[in-house]
This record gives sequence, structure tokens and C-alpha cells, in this order.
Amino acid sequence: MNLERAATDETQTETHWPRRVEALRRVLVLACGALAREILSLREGPLGAFDVTCLPASLHNRPERIAEAVRGKIRAHRARYDEIFCLYGDCGSGGALDRVLAEEGVARIEGPHCYAFYAGEAEFAAMMDTEPGTFFLTDFLARHFGRLVIEGLGLDRFPQLRDDYFRHYRRLVFLAQTDDPELTERAEAAALRLGLAFERRFTGLGGIERFLRSTVDAGADRVRREAPARPGIVAVEEGKKWPI
Repeated sequence: MNLERAATDETQTETHWPRRVEALRRVLVLACGALAREILSLREGPLGAFDVTCLPASLHNRPERIAEAVRGKIRAHRARYDEIFCLYGDCGSGGALDRVLAEEGVARIEGPHCYAFYAGEAEFAAMMDTEPGTFFLTDFLARHFGRLVIEGLGLDRFPQLRDDYFRHYRRLVFLAQTDDPELTERAEAAALRLGLAFERRFTGLGGIERFLRSTVDAGADRVRREAPARPGIVAVEEGKKWPI
């Protein structure tokens, strides 16, 4: 029951994590809940000087709602932050998310979805050229495959629909962010359940790390260089001190 509860919380709950390091400007990263663990794993040292707010990963089941949900979060938080960045792909919104972000003046990571963030857009395109019938899993999707795919598509109640849904798929590619044998086993079991060939590719955190370092981290460096010298001002994180 506890594991089931944890899975429910991680896929459906809105979450917020305050910055771990104080800084001269206030930055919010607004992201999909499916990326929360990966973003938080990067908040080390000076890169930790931003807040994270995530919308529920289950919004992917209703992509037409993503754009306005993001707009709502931007407007709810704008007054408290100097800058907001968006860690979402288009994710099936049909361009609506980019229109909202343009109207709100918020930059987002490049790419149509998290598979492209992790693998890199060129590598993702090459995989699709090699086999258009590819179904992808990330660490998050491998962890919550039963809930988001099996239950989400109703295959727990109507297993005969599997062949209709996956008729044109040939393989499952697990884009692994971590070297986790248990997640690899889950991904391989998912491929077996869907009747697909299995392939694993280690990606690490890919474009997510590059995006955060080129926006949040680079912006913080710029502010530190331009700000007047303030001797003795430091930020404290878990007993460590980082000049700002």
C-alpha cells in the first residue's frame, strides 16, 4: 500500500521545493512532475539557487490542459521571482504551450518532449529514423509503468486492447538516466508485457542539465559579476558556504 501511495503522489501531486542556496536573484524552474527527481539531483552547490515547482505528471494524459496549467503557475508565482524558466516539452499541446510562454515572456528548454531532452534531438531523430515503431521509457516511466501506461490506457481492465494500441510498435527503448538495475528490470518487463523487443540506452541527465546550467547557473554568475561587492555575504547549504 505504501508503494502504491508513493506512486500515486509522484504522478498526481503538485509539488514545490524551495531553493537550497540563497542568491542575489530569485529564480523559479516550473517543470513537469516527471522531471522532478532529475532536477532536484542537479541542485548542488551554486546550481541549487532556484526554486522548483512541478505540475502533476498525470497531465500528460490530458495534454490540452498543459498550457493553461503552466500559465496559471506563472501568474501565481511571477510577483515573487525575478525570472521563471519552463522545463516542459510541447508534450502534445499542439503548440499551445509555446504560445502561452511567448505571451508570458518565459523561456523553455528546447525539444518536443523529455525523450529528446535526454537522448539529444539528433540522437532521438536517428532512433526514430532507424525504427519509427519505437516506444520509449524514461526512469520515471519505468518506475510508474503500471499506473501511467497499463492503467492509463485501460489495459488492466481490457488487456485485449494491447494489440490495438501497439500494433505498429516493434521495440521499446529504455532511455536510462541512472544505472539502476531494478529500473532496467522493470523496463524489460514492460517491453515483455507489451510484446516488444527491448533496448537500453544510458543518457544521463542530458539536455536538462545543459539547460539549467545555461540559464539558471549562467544567470547567477552574471548577477554575481555585475553586483557591487558585498564582503562577508555568503549562502549556507547544509553546513557549506558558497560565495554569492
